[in-house]
Amino acid sequence: VLMSVWKCGRFELPLGDKTYVMGIVNATPDSFSGDGVLREAAISHARRLIDEGADILDIGGESTRPGAAKISVAEELERVIPVIETLAREIEIPISVDTTKAEVARHSLNAGASIINDISGATFDDAMLGVLGPRDCGVVLMHLRGTPQAMKWSTRVEENNEAPNDLISEITLFWRERIGAANLAGIENHRICLDAGFGFGKSLGENLEILRRGRELKNFDTNGSFPILSGTSRKSTIGRVLSVANQTAGSSGRIWGTAATVAVAIQNGADLIRVHDVREMSQVARMTDAIARPIIKPKVR
Repeated sequence: VLMSVWKCGRFELPLGDKTYVMGIVNATPDSFSGDGVLREAAISHARRLIDEGADILDIGGESTRPGAAKISVAEELERVIPVIETLAREIEIPISVDTTKAEVARHSLNAGASIINDISGATFDDAMLGVLGPRDCGVVLMHLRGTPQAMKWSTRVEENNEAPNDLISEITLFWRERIGAANLAGIENHRICLDAGFGFGKSLGENLEILRRGRELKNFDTNGSFPILSGTSRKSTIGRVLSVANQTAGSSGRIWGTAATVAVAIQNGADLIRVHDVREMSQVARMTDAIARPIIKPKVR
């Protein structure tokens, strides 16, 4: 098994022998999954996720659900910085911040974050890569179409659940372009993690295709294996396949569907899973790892 490391500031995460569980902390009033919480609640929620087995926390101050309202830099900072500062003083796992704004990224890293998770692949804010370049933090580059305010759906007839043949090519082409831009800004490959953007401007069929062809995404680059992040947790594709409506209290009804997507993602090469239900998905990840990552352990004499 090819072993490498994802470098995230003072943390180095070895790749290949386990799946990392990234727990979602929404410091927002309008998260799509109904668990949006603000400062004190976000901090206690984060502590609970660590107790449940999170390897990384991903803190977001601006909802990225389809149709979400945009917020100002000042408002986003007000939501996330106190949470990062408090947690950075007391926890020993990497803190990731889910933002597309360079200013928010800069302040977040100063406050103690080690990873910037940018759903736009650093395309929404031209200053983002320049801020991240000198900082030694981990960087997640995600593929999306459109914006959370106006997702661009595939032109394919949705009812056919078809994915265009070039979906994987589209994602990997975007990844190559963004990796190149990141490298030019001084971000080395060992700091970069990639996300295909399940649910971001893709049809139901395309989302399923991302999971089905995960191995192609994992192996797209012959020079080395970038860590792959899979973020399927409670997404509407799961709700549509299982006919589970997105009611505030009912998103946990997508837990079994999420478990299936997590298992398939890991089997097909994902190194990290970004989830709401950390306790349950940690178990799914550990079980899937035992099957999908049969690391040969040295014999004990």
